[in-house]
Amino acid sequence: MSSPAKPSDAQLNDHLLWRGAIIPSGVVALLCVVISTVVHHQSGLWGSAFASIVVLLFFSVHLLVSRISRDLDPMVTMALAMFSYFAKVLLVGALLLVVTKASSPQTVDRASFGISAIAITLAWLTGEIRAFLKLRFQLPLPPVQ
Repeated sequence: MSSPAKPSDAQLNDHLLWRGAIIPSGVVALLCVVISTVVHHQSGLWGSAFASIVVLLFFSVHLLVSRISRDLDPMVTMALAMFSYFAKVLLVGALLLVVTKASSPQTVDRASFGISAIAITLAWLTGEIRAFLKLRFQLPLPPVQ
């Protein structure tokens, strides 16, 4: 009988890094949804909920790209990271354009969206930095040529 495969240190670190970022940003997202709903009613709910989904999804994609590119050449990793960043900026811009053109401010409150997106982003980055510093990654250096 074989024992279940144990996750590698890198997989465990990725999980801890993601968890360190998702927990505080999830709490802030929930607070933003509640506060926006109280202040702006249903339009605040939709604006804040939409911001929560967008921010959490896009930052999670960033960690996924980092995980995929871990064992690649540093130049390829940088190119992949830049492509990922550029694609996310374009997609978020297109998404925001569609939302502003397809919905009225009475349906999706713009202020709730913006404030929530900024607050959740700050919580994600703070949690990710805190988790990173806790893990004390030992980054591999490229071989000396």
